[in-house]
Amino acid sequence: MTNSKLIASLLMAASMSVASVAFAAEPQQDAAMAGAAAASGDTALTAKVKAALADQKQIGVSSQQGVVVLSGTVASTDEGTKAIQAASSVEGVKEVKSELTVASK
Repeated sequence: MTNSKLIASLLMAASMSVASVAFAAEPQQDAAMAGAAAASGDTALTAKVKAALADQKQIGVSSQQGVVVLSGTVASTDEGTKAIQAASSVEGVKEVKSELTVASK
């Protein structure tokens, strides 16, 4: 009788350990899924901003968590300002950071 109680206790402990490991894995999976969703959101936002700047192919666009970074060389400050305004007007853009340089003549 003592052996069966010991076996039952061991089985109970083992099943609880498995359950706790499965429970601990859920937050990691949630975090991975959230990271993947953010990455796909950044990719979509980058594509939207590139579309808004379709006539300015020389401008590079990247984004992370709603912050868009414009890079490259523009012909004038007016062209850079227009690019920043166009990027700012895209839905989902929280901030635009400019790394644009003006070409020297």
